[in-house]
Amino acid sequence: MPPFRKLAFIYNSEKPGAAELAQELMGIAQAGGAKKVKLSGDRKLPRGYFKDCDACCVIGGDGTLLGAVRGAAEADIPIIGVNQGSLGFLTTFSADEARAQFAALLEGDYRIARRALLDCKTGPRRTDVALNDVLVKDAKPSRIVRLEVFANDKLVTEYTCDGLIFSTPTGSTAYNLAAGGPIIHPQAEVIAMTPICPHTLSNRTIIFRNDVKLRVVNRTEGSRLLVAMDGQRNMVVTEGTPVEIAMDSRTLALAQRRDYSHYEVMRAKLKWSGGLLEKK
Repeated sequence: MPPFRKLAFIYNSEKPGAAELAQELMGIAQAGGAKKVKLSGDRKLPRGYFKDCDACCVIGGDGTLLGAVRGAAEADIPIIGVNQGSLGFLTTFSADEARAQFAALLEGDYRIARRALLDCKTGPRRTDVALNDVLVKDAKPSRIVRLEVFANDKLVTEYTCDGLIFSTPTGSTAYNLAAGGPIIHPQAEVIAMTPICPHTLSNRTIIFRNDVKLRVVNRTEGSRLLVAMDGQRNMVVTEGTPVEIAMDSRTLALAQRRDYSHYEVMRAKLKWSGGLLEKK
C-alpha cells in the first residue's frame, strides 16, 4: 500500500494518556521521514483541517473517530484509529500495537477497509453524513412521535415510537444493537431501520438495499424533530419538513493491520466465547 507522509493527528484530551501517545506517534512519524504532521486536541475540527494530508491518526475512543469522519470523507483520506477509550470497535489499534506497528504502517504495511456512509438531508443546503447512524426523534425528551417512512416514494408504514435509528453495517453494533437491531457484517451493502420502543410488537428492524431513498415525515402535531448524526451533530427540523436518508456516494477508508479479523474484534468487544482452536 502507499506510504503515509503527511499526517493529521487528533487526540481526545479527556482520555488519560492520549496526548502523550499522540506525541509519541508523531515522533515515530517524523523519525520515519514524514514531510508534514499536525496535531489537534480539539474534537471540533475546523473546515479544511485535513487539507494536503494523506492520512489521519485518531487517538481516543470511537466517539473521537466519529468526530473526524466528515472531514476525512471529504478529503478522501484513511483514518488510523488508536483506542484510548472503553470499547473501540472502530479504533482497532491498541496503544501498544500502535507503538510497535506505526513505523511499518506508515511505510505501507496496512490494508484499507471501505465503510459505507449515510447521507442525510433536512432541507435545501442542509446535509450531513454519518458513519454509524442517523437518529430521528422528537426534539423534546421522552416524547412519542408518529413517523411515516417512505422507501423510493412508496409508503412502508407509520410508526408510533420513541424514534427511529437508520444504521449502516458499521453502526449496527452501536445504538442499533442496543435497541434490539441485528449485527450486520461491515461489507454488507444495506441500511437497517430500527424503531425505538415501538407501540406495535410487530414493528421490528427492516433491512433495505443500499440504493433505496428513504424519507421520514413527521405526523406528530406541534412537534419538531431532532436529527442526530453519529451522536455528534444535531439538526432540528420543523413540523412537516421531511428527513431524507440514503447511502452516500462516498465511503470512509479505515487503515487496519493486514491480519485484522472482524470476527476476532466481535468476540473481544462483545465478550463472546470461542477462539480455543486459534489459541492452540
